[in-house]
Amino acid sequence: MTTVSNVRAPGAPYDLLVIGGGINGTGIARDAAGRGLSVLLCERGDLAEFTSSSSTKLIHGGLRYLEYYEFRLVREALAERERLLRQAPHIIWPLRFVLPHDKGLRPAWMLRVGLFLYDHLARLRTLPGSKMVRLRTSPVGAPLQDRLTKGFVYSDCWVEDSRLVVLNAMDARARGAEIRTRTGVESARRIDGTWTATLRDAVTGRTETVRAKAVVNAAGPWVSETLGGTLGVNSRAAVRLIKGSHIVVRRLYEGDQAYILQQPDKRIIFAIPYERDFTLIGTTDVPYEDEPGPVRISEDETRYLCDCVNRSFARAIGPEDVVWSYSGVRPLYDDAAANASAVTRDYVLDVDDAGGQAPALSVFGGKITTYRRLAEHAIEKIAAYFPNLEPAWTGEATLPGGAMPEADFDAFLKAFAREAPFLPAETAKRLARAYGTEARAIVAGARSLADLGEAFDGGLSAAEVDYLVRTEWVRTAEDILWRRSKLGLRTGPEGAARLSAYLTRKAEAA
Repeated sequence: MTTVSNVRAPGAPYDLLVIGGGINGTGIARDAAGRGLSVLLCERGDLAEFTSSSSTKLIHGGLRYLEYYEFRLVREALAERERLLRQAPHIIWPLRFVLPHDKGLRPAWMLRVGLFLYDHLARLRTLPGSKMVRLRTSPVGAPLQDRLTKGFVYSDCWVEDSRLVVLNAMDARARGAEIRTRTGVESARRIDGTWTATLRDAVTGRTETVRAKAVVNAAGPWVSETLGGTLGVNSRAAVRLIKGSHIVVRRLYEGDQAYILQQPDKRIIFAIPYERDFTLIGTTDVPYEDEPGPVRISEDETRYLCDCVNRSFARAIGPEDVVWSYSGVRPLYDDAAANASAVTRDYVLDVDDAGGQAPALSVFGGKITTYRRLAEHAIEKIAAYFPNLEPAWTGEATLPGGAMPEADFDAFLKAFAREAPFLPAETAKRLARAYGTEARAIVAGARSLADLGEAFDGGLSAAEVDYLVRTEWVRTAEDILWRRSKLGLRTGPEGAARLSAYLTRKAEAA
């Protein structure tokens, strides 16, 4: 047994070494640091570089999971939806979803029953409930084909997924955790009752040896590879890799509503307002057999998503309309389901402790909505090894930038716009959405746009770039344009090159 201390003596082992800087890794690091553990998190790339920035960007209960009787998962996810909406109102906000009834697919009574359950599985509900809608007379039916006459409307939430990861890492650091990006764990073995790990800096190539009393393997698609190779541990738990791809097109319709579209193969596809001028469409579910890593959408997936939209929307789209696409590999727990869409989104936490010493906890599966509960459960799994562990605390704690009275984003935005009247309205809103109350640190002391320094595409300023380098582990233009923001949609090659040059100058001067 060990004594919990957030202050680690020089040369002493960390309490926890977390491998993986996605939503599960950063969530666990945050929870552990807040309970008094000394934590080191290593991510071989950028935070949220892979799966955690490739989601459909929803905080939701998972309406379709009811078809697979995943009632516990849906109930937990709905509870977390309400909690996260309060904790991070700048990056999470409500959406109304339109579910058209297609006579050739699920019957209307089934949809009605499913939505009734969805409304009532949540013990606390602040979002509006579901209702039936006549599509031919409602504005939300205007973009749809005339054959779709009836539908339902219900509530869920949007999330800036990669920013959620960064906020968890920031809060973990504020509570004493060390967060090292571009740092891989090459190997780790149990030696004399602790883990001894070799780290490699991906930028300099330098290696370092550290020790830890416990390891958390939150490596996402690499969880099995990390468990068997990096850690040298055998496990019966297995991961099933599913590739999910999304496309982005110019805005398909007016209004703030999203659409959930049923398909003949029994899958559902979302069409969601995205970055003001675009529509996000996804996702596919394709079994993935190759090595995990950066992946791209296939021509078949692009055509599939276009066809899904064209079955319901009056305006047809094709591959030529796609302005951007992204893909990720989801590490789902292998429950032997025959259909990739039916594989559980629930999580499994597997602990190997070699007879009571130096545990290794591996995370299989999970979804972004339930990351906080997953982290809480993960720490509970290893609590016996840290008898002085402090109580669970993340249930009511806001994330960085989220401490707004009554979780009222609109009121904060008005106050922020008054404090920085020189900002264009769209820039003020973007900064408030991305950073919440932390946006004040970016414009602190400025009286004009010129005071924010060099201007880049999309309203990005040198002051914002400097903030990201200083506080959010940014190294490259891609980190900023596609993970800390989606300004890549508004930045051409010349703008990206200019931003990259600025970051290089900053790094050389440091």
